[in-house]
Amino acid sequence: MEPQKVILSENLRQSLTEAIGEVRHDRLFVLCDETTREACLPVVTDFECMQGAQLITIPAGDTNKGLESVSHVWAELQRMGATRHSLMVNLGGGMVTDLGGFAASTFKRGISFINIPTTLLAMVDASVGGKTGVNFGGLKNEIGVFNNANSVILDTVFLKTLDEENIWSGYAEMLKHGLISDEKMLGELLTFDIEKPDLDQLKCMLAESVAVKQRIVTEDPTEQGLRKALNLGHTAGHAFESLALERKPVLHGYAVAWGLVVELYLCCAKTGFPTDKMRQAVSFIHKHYGKMTITCDDYPRLLELMHHDKKNVGSAINFTLLGDIGDIRINQTATEDEIKEALDFFREN
Repeated sequence: MEPQKVILSENLRQSLTEAIGEVRHDRLFVLCDETTREACLPVVTDFECMQGAQLITIPAGDTNKGLESVSHVWAELQRMGATRHSLMVNLGGGMVTDLGGFAASTFKRGISFINIPTTLLAMVDASVGGKTGVNFGGLKNEIGVFNNANSVILDTVFLKTLDEENIWSGYAEMLKHGLISDEKMLGELLTFDIEKPDLDQLKCMLAESVAVKQRIVTEDPTEQGLRKALNLGHTAGHAFESLALERKPVLHGYAVAWGLVVELYLCCAKTGFPTDKMRQAVSFIHKHYGKMTITCDDYPRLLELMHHDKKNVGSAINFTLLGDIGDIRINQTATEDEIKEALDFFREN
């Protein structure tokens, strides 16, 4: 894949006009969910470049990130006369950019698409890196393809539409980027006042976070090696998230934050990560994300979900761990007993 064009926008109207102008197309579509149709679509509706765009809406929430919603998008594209030369703008959070990217990548073997992520989570994670997909069979992102958007436009104007929980959800992925990057970046993240954010400073931190992911994705676009660094916190995190889908869904970033607690414990136990740095990060996570209520009776289901993780080879459960901040150790495995010990730590601390 070609490196993805990511635009840190200072003027959304100009950025979107230029991005659309760079793609030869016969018809323009915009995909929203019910939430972003109300909160975010009005921001761009009056732009001249969006005149004539045909709207497709899907239900909001991760429980709707499945084949039924994809089928609806395909049906709407077909009904409204989309061709292989059409263009779709995905305006929304990670669910919309993931699902919209997958729908665009597979309709008529692929049409062009532009991502405009509207949540902090989508800006730092879902919209960048070429991963598209949907949930299937109760598992996160089980079906999907690697395919870059033509452009990704990041504009913090949309952060004003978010509630506190969605800000924290995105911030968890930024914490992960800090952990796999360097102590300076992580220190800034652990001390930033996210509850009363300076949006200009947050924009700079967002740019640094996206740059970490872009650097890794450019070097390893299809996750053969280094890109697995981005999975820190996600083996356990996706298990927490999938378990929550069976009960009461949680935001992705909260599940990742909880996954970081489990996997930082494994880092200390298996790869020598400094205990004091683990405690500092875990304390921050517990303070701002709480914890998912689980018991020992949930361990078999969590382990079963981890066994389904796409990173696994054979029967082993695969993790990305750290020897220190920025010292990435991919393709690490842990036994079920070691994972249960880490889950004990999660419950008891």
